[in-house]
Amino acid sequence: MKGSCLCGDVKFVITGDIQSFYLCHCIYCKKGSGSAAAANLFVASADIHWLAGESLRVFYQVPNSLHVRCFCSQCGSPVPMVLDESGLVMLPAGCLDDDITKAPDAHIFIKREAQWERQAVHAKCFAGEPDSY
Repeated sequence: MKGSCLCGDVKFVITGDIQSFYLCHCIYCKKGSGSAAAANLFVASADIHWLAGESLRVFYQVPNSLHVRCFCSQCGSPVPMVLDESGLVMLPAGCLDDDITKAPDAHIFIKREAQWERQAVHAKCFAGEPDSY
């Protein structure tokens, strides 16, 4: 799988089996993504080959928690990070340049779901941007 950040300064190729795909609604993922949830793939025994920008990655750990984010220092886009010695990688789904064929396995921390999120299924859909904001 190939991926990159928004500005394109961080680029990578990752190999490994997708173990799970979660849409996380915890407060940290909502704040970190700026959205209703973070879409994260977990890739077992992954091997990441950084094509560009490995040194541009920044890590941030929420104080007094286990929550860590990894992002591009130039544009702030979430990028992959290795979670443990086994090679398990947390891969933000949105940073992939390839299509993801795996459907999400679950919504997690649903107790923290944004109140407006369930109403979003009734919102209008546009193929591109709307005519006006």
